[in-house]
Parts: sequence; structure tokens; C-alpha cells
Amino acid sequence: MDYFVYCRDRPGSAALRRQTTEAHWAFMDRYAASMIARGPTLAEDTATPTGSMHILTLPDAAAAHAFAYEEPFYKAGVFQDVLLRRWRNALGRTMWQFEATAEPNPRFLVIGHGKPGMNATRDSLLDAHRAYFIDNDYQDRFLARGPLLSDDGTEWIGSAMVIEQPSRAAVEAMLAGEPYVRHGLYATIEIHDWRPGGRH
Repeated sequence: MDYFVYCRDRPGSAALRRQTTEAHWAFMDRYAASMIARGPTLAEDTATPTGSMHILTLPDAAAAHAFAYEEPFYKAGVFQDVLLRRWRNALGRTMWQFEATAEPNPRFLVIGHGKPGMNATRDSLLDAHRAYFIDNDYQDRFLARGPLLSDDGTEWIGSAMVIEQPSRAAVEAMLAGEPYVRHGLYATIEIHDWRPGGRH
């Protein structure tokens, strides 16, 4: 099973994050073979972390819960809240298999929080949703993309994707034309500056 985990930093926790980084990396080393994508979200300066995103394959919900809540940043109090959801790998690959452009553009994490009761509408728009990314040459810009799902994996409850685009405005323009957005499937959409994570 694939899981999406986004942990939002507590305001004022930057020093605590720095102090805990090595323990965080050591913890993540145990999951290296399971990772689909990982990295911090960033403030407007594109340098200061505001959260941590991980997408990975785990045996079950208990393993996902342990991953999210036994993680050193969480246990140290770095995080304000944790979003843990089932996810499906729409690209069938990891971010390390992504082929960057010759001059890499900024990367962004997009989290769409679905409105309740939109599963049937989403199903009716799925082909248009997929075609939109292909027809508008977005498909090759994704490092990761897939639906957020209910705990049993049967209901669509949102979307999470990491994309390389020239700017935040370009991401907003992409979303403006996307069928799920145009038909009002999302209650809210978050766009975060993002960079690949891990040991540097």
C-alpha cells in the first residue's frame, strides 16, 4: 500500500528541526527502499523548511502510523500537524526516476483536499483529468502524482502531486484548467515550494 504523509512545521521550530535532522535522516534510512518521493516544503525564500512530505510503500495502516508518529521530528515537537492518507502511484515510478529538464525549474507540492461525496463525480472526470495532463504537456513534469484515498482505499478524497514548473503562477495556471478544479471537486488546494529531500 502507498501512503502520503505531509507534516506541517510548528511556527518557531526551525532550531529544533536543525538539532533533530541527523536523527530524522537515520530514521528515514530504514525506509529508503520504500520511498516513492520525499522532501521539505519551503517558505517564500525557498530555503526555510515549513514541513516534510514523504510518499512511500508500507505493509498496512499500522506501519504507516508508526512511520508518521515515531519519526524524530514529530517526537521532538517540530510538527504542528500530520496529514496521513492512502495514495495511489499514478506514474508507477519514484521521483528518482524523473528526468529533469536541462535547466531544472522550481518544484512544487500540490495538495488538493476533496469535498465530501465527490467520488462518483471524480470517476466521471477521470479520463478527462488524465488527458488534460497529457494533452497540455504536463505529464513529463511530474515527479509524483496520484489520488488521496480513504483508509480502505475505495473512496477518492483528494490529490497530491509534485511538479516541476517555471513558477507558482504556472502551477496556478495549470490547475485553473484542470477538470477536477473546474468542476469544483476540491474544498481547498495548497501549493508549496518544495525540494527533494534526503542526505546531502
